[in-house]
Amino acid sequence: MSRHVYGTGEIVELKPEGDSLWVKVKTAKELLRYIVPKGLIDVDGTSLTVVDVFDEELCFNFMLVAYTQQNVVIPVKKVGQKVNLEVDILGKYVERLLGGGFVNAIKSS
Repeated sequence: MSRHVYGTGEIVELKPEGDSLWVKVKTAKELLRYIVPKGLIDVDGTSLTVVDVFDEELCFNFMLVAYTQQNVVIPVKKVGQKVNLEVDILGKYVERLLGGGFVNAIKSS
């Protein structure tokens, strides 16, 4: 699926749990609308699964297992550092469809 950087987020929490690492990221409300639990998000180029979305905090989190931690750059980041975020383009398609973008384009042709 085609993706591109839509914005940035800020790491607000890094929480070890056994050999896993929970990462919580804060982002803009305009970007958070495309982030859903169990949905995909690319963080600094790494495709991950969102675990939870915290709308009131403008945050989402994901977990990195030991193998992933050893093979991506995210674990070397610190709280307060920025990360690039790429949301799944499917959310953009759905938004356009529900907003009438596709329907209006068909009617005008």
